[in-house]
Amino acid sequence: MDIIQFFIDLLRDPRNFIAQWIIDLGPVWVYTPLFLIVFAETGLVVTPFLPGDSLLFAAGVFAAPGGGLNIAALIVLISAAAILGNTSNYWIGRKMGQVIIDSGRVKSLTPERIAKVQAMFDKYGLLAIVLTRFFPIIRTFAPFLAGVGAMHFARFTLFNAIGGILWVSVFTLLGYFFGGIPFVQDNFEFIIIAIVVISFIPTIAGLIKVRLGKGD
Repeated sequence: MDIIQFFIDLLRDPRNFIAQWIIDLGPVWVYTPLFLIVFAETGLVVTPFLPGDSLLFAAGVFAAPGGGLNIAALIVLISAAAILGNTSNYWIGRKMGQVIIDSGRVKSLTPERIAKVQAMFDKYGLLAIVLTRFFPIIRTFAPFLAGVGAMHFARFTLFNAIGGILWVSVFTLLGYFFGGIPFVQDNFEFIIIAIVVISFIPTIAGLIKVRLGKGD
């Protein structure tokens, strides 16, 4: 129960956690929990619920002058976490993917979500690896299913790197440039909730479209 509450609190207001990590771990090791969370969210098919967009935004706030983080180090290290995470997920999918799907043990890996990712691959090809970075939950399954489908690894790696760097840069820089605005500071939890909700809208809309399509 404590671990569930931890993730709920982290998702709701990652700012408090990052502030505490800066105090407890110092200016060097503070990047470690950020790296591990982003790696796990993108690299393990069983952890799509971990915060991504909101965590990056909050980290960007602390990368502003006087915040305790360095924006260049943040983008480089967390981009590496995102790229390595997708690479890990690709090889999990390539080596064990079909077994995992057939077992039905990953409850979040629903037929609708599989169909949604597949539809994006069919429509956008390799570009889907970049686009799915901005779709919570879907971004966890995309590299996994790319591995299941034995997508060419060198091409996957190129678009994986582009997507990872772009995703991390966009959300951290949003926090970096806009996180210090008094309105944002005073309403930070609501801003984080808004980021989560807005991020999920395309994913939910796509899943509804897939479900309605199956009903035709």
